[in-house]
Amino acid sequence: MIRNDQLPENLTGARDEGGLPSHTPPPLPQLACCNFIPAVADLRDFAREHGITGVDWTFQEDTLPRSLAAEHDLALTLGALQPLEVRYHCALSRTDPGDVDPDRAARAATRLRQVCRLVARLGGRYLTIHVGLGRASTTNLGWEESLASLAELVRYASNLRVSLCLENLAWGWTSRPDLFEKLIRKTGAWGTLDIGHARVSPAVQSGHYELEDFVTPHPGRILNAHVYHEENEHGHLPPQTLEDLQERLTLLRHLPACDWWVLELREEAALLTTLRVVRQFFRQEGEARSGG
Repeated sequence: MIRNDQLPENLTGARDEGGLPSHTPPPLPQLACCNFIPAVADLRDFAREHGITGVDWTFQEDTLPRSLAAEHDLALTLGALQPLEVRYHCALSRTDPGDVDPDRAARAATRLRQVCRLVARLGGRYLTIHVGLGRASTTNLGWEESLASLAELVRYASNLRVSLCLENLAWGWTSRPDLFEKLIRKTGAWGTLDIGHARVSPAVQSGHYELEDFVTPHPGRILNAHVYHEENEHGHLPPQTLEDLQERLTLLRHLPACDWWVLELREEAALLTTLRVVRQFFRQEGEARSGG
């Protein structure tokens, strides 16, 4: 377990009663929702009605464009979301360039490069990906192969002016803070911190690690957050009260580059519950800073 006195320099300094740094937090992050409403005009109107300023657009295998015409249609669809900002999330199951099978690895690498090019052509600058998504184990993944292929993909995306962000999952290598850190550090990837996955990860549940260990020692490399309470067999669950998220949101506010918080729920009532809790957190933070 990494103790508070082992935090890196840019997360040290005066601390509040919870042991977290007490410096002035960065400007409020943008709050984003997923593309959970099929009609983009309705999605845009919902977001604007509730003060949500971004959309985290998820690609799945069956929603990726298969032709230039389909790509053109997607560009028009996304254009209808203006003035909302759009970032991208690639949820392709069992698509790992680190697969020990060379043919599957090559197909995965080709597919992910295609997604990087698509995001760049759409004007996107951020893409979140995974290692091990959709797999029951990492048996068929090679560690060194995964490091090498991810590093190559990060360079490929960077040349397209796309920041490739690795998300921590609820199980597998990226559910362990020590391995998540190594994947980011050794490949040059950026990070997307899913606080619901982190909460239920075996590494945290066992007490061997704490939530803050997912961002240590590279807090400045976390660009995005997925915000909800926790994931179980039924999906993503919203918080019931601010207490459910207080510690994790405080951690996010001390990440200097994490300016994109995705309320990652795909049911309207659950999303709005989470939105209310997050805004309550912001209000309390503002009152504390103003002495109120």
